[in-house]
Amino acid sequence: MYKTSVLQVKKYKMEASKEFFNQFLQFINSADENLAQQLISPAAKFHVPFQADPLQGPKGYLAIIGIMRSGFPDIQWSIDDMITENDKVAVRFTMKGTHNGAFFGVPATGKPIAVSAMNFYRLSDDQIIEETGQPDLLGLMTQIGAMPAM
Repeated sequence: MYKTSVLQVKKYKMEASKEFFNQFLQFINSADENLAQQLISPAAKFHVPFQADPLQGPKGYLAIIGIMRSGFPDIQWSIDDMITENDKVAVRFTMKGTHNGAFFGVPATGKPIAVSAMNFYRLSDDQIIEETGQPDLLGLMTQIGAMPAM
């Protein structure tokens, strides 16, 4: 009986994580400020490869989305894989969009992109309190012609 209840708790947590990240996906695909307030702790820290200091809170995450949308106004994320362990969640995303704006100094090319990202989250009280994101920036820059293909 104990094993069944432990498995049930794990299954419940996994389903709760899936539901949470479906809402999070809606947030990052829409940049909805209300969802940002709901899903992200004001004290949350976001570690991104292109910034030395972490960004913080809902405004910090909206800034990350803003950076991506400035270069790829139609960018959309989808979840490919997700693993949950206690308060941590690992999510592998695919980002797709069209390079219709300047991105890190590279003028718009009109080229489509499809790039993977691997992000690690910590959750507390049904909010994100930390994220370490690792998008495939080399792949992205190659796809928009900023770097030669290997």
